This record gives sequence, structure tokens and C-alpha cells, in this order.
Amino acid sequence: MGDVAVGARSGHDGEEHRGRPAQSAVPAADSAVTSGNDSGAAEGDRVTGEYSTAEGEGPGGPARTAKKQRSFWKELPILIGIALVLALLIKTFLVQAFSIPSDSMQNTLQQGDRVLVDKLTPWFGSEPERGEVVVFHDPDNWLAGEPTADPNALQTFLSWIGLMPSAEEKDLIKRVVGVGGDTVECKGTGPLKVNGKALDERSYVYAGNTPCSVDDQGGQFKVKVPEGYIWVMGDHRQNSRDSRYNQSDEHHGMVPVKDVVGRAVVIAWPINRWDNLPVPDTFDQAGLNAQPAAAGPAVAPQGAALLGVVPVVLWRRRKQ
Repeated sequence: MGDVAVGARSGHDGEEHRGRPAQSAVPAADSAVTSGNDSGAAEGDRVTGEYSTAEGEGPGGPARTAKKQRSFWKELPILIGIALVLALLIKTFLVQAFSIPSDSMQNTLQQGDRVLVDKLTPWFGSEPERGEVVVFHDPDNWLAGEPTADPNALQTFLSWIGLMPSAEEKDLIKRVVGVGGDTVECKGTGPLKVNGKALDERSYVYAGNTPCSVDDQGGQFKVKVPEGYIWVMGDHRQNSRDSRYNQSDEHHGMVPVKDVVGRAVVIAWPINRWDNLPVPDTFDQAGLNAQPAAAGPAVAPQGAALLGVVPVVLWRRRKQ
């Protein structure tokens, strides 16, 4: 059995020396002496060997194979690949980062803020609610005349997998004021009314702004929102080209629900502006039929991807 010597003699040898005192057998423990160098055979870069699993067990006892763990540097590309795939999946189905390019949502959002947008709940049939801050695709050339970003190849790749806010997608961010079936109106300087109920907007409308703009381009209005659409407005009322000023487009200033990317739930950057984006209390008043907004996941794609890699690493270590 391998290098193990057998200490018992054959039966024939026993007959030949019958009558003479039997010599003591060599103990099995002395017949199989192993060391770190001769306990196994080399197989490529891996050395395998047999050893006793419990004190006092001999060569016939249970044995196991010792394996050399794979180098961390050999596993690193695999782990990076897994993290990138997870980041892409998270960006596609769970949460995505967006950069705020203008002042139209001040003071709720400042230019340069990074927000995380919940993309999961719409997959389960959830639709935008009044008071939510949402990101949506440009419904009908609202961004005409706006400067177009020119990212380099690295920025494009990182944006594609969700590790950087997208610089090329034509998306906007506004607050939902009316949903399908609502009547939204604003006369004079305000207040803004939804279904006849006045909204107290002091907690989020930019300081010094009036709820309505006194002009003839859209600042004075009364509209009924069709089913499947939303009416959106910026918090910086006098500096936001929102539903009010796009009533001449194909959808009459409404945003199709199908064009909504998701709800902005967290300000993730810069650090000193970390905060969530709750629905203001004024949208919960009786008569508006507002429902509490469901909170979305608040994890950056890169952070969630790293969390997803941890169990994979532990599993691979156990397999080895």
C-alpha cells in the first residue's frame, strides 16, 4: 500500500521455521515513517499527501488531500469581473447614480449633486406618486439647446456599468405634482392647487420663489392629467423649464409614466450633503389620495457590487 511496509510474514515462511520461537513483528507504526518531503507526490505545482486525521490513527485511517490555495492575484481578475457584472445588473434593475446638471431643483438638489435612483419598484408595477422626485427620459425634446457632454472612452464605460453617472443620456429630474386623473392649477403667485387642495410648498420651493410664475408662457395654468402621465415641476420655480413650459409639445407638457426611470431616493455625493429625499407632508393631506411612497434601495452600484462579491469569495475559499 504505497510506501507502507507490511510487517507480517507469509504462511509458507511460518511452516519452514516451525518449532522455533517466533520473532516479534515490526510495529506498524515503525513501518511507515513519513516526513514533509516524502508524504506525497508532486502533481505540477500542487503537492498532495496523506496524513492521519486523528492522533493515534495509522495508515489505514481516514485521510484527506491537502490543497494549495490559489494565489490572490490570480483570483483578482475573476473577482473584478464579477463585481463589474454585478454593477451592470444593479444599474439595470436596482439603482443607478445620476448627476444634477442644473439649478432647477434648488434647494432640494444642488448642481453637481449625485443622487441614487430606485429602478426596482417600477418593475413591480409601482407608478410615481405626488411629491416624489423622479428621473425621466426627455419626453419630447425638452432639452433642446442644452449643451451636450462629450465623455471619454473610460467615462463612457464606467457610465455604462453604473460606476459613474451617465453623461450622455438625455434625462431630467423634477418633482411629481400631479398624477393620472388629477387637476393641477396655479393662478397669480399661488398657491399651487391639486384637485382643489392648496399645497404648502415652503419646505421645498426655493427661497424667494412664488409657487406660480406670473407670465404668459405657461406660468398660469389649469390642466387635467391623463391616466398614464404625470405633471412635473422644478423646486426652483422661476428657473425650471418643466411641464408648464412644454405644453405645446406632443404630450402637452405631460410626462408618460413609461418614460420614468425611477424615483430619486438619496443624495449620495458630496458627503456633506448625504440625505434622503422624502415626500413632503403637504402631499399627505386629506383629499389628495396620496399614498406613502415606498423607499427604494440606497446602495451605490459599486458598493452593492462589492457586497455581492463577498459571499462569492467565501464560497470559492470553502471549495478549495
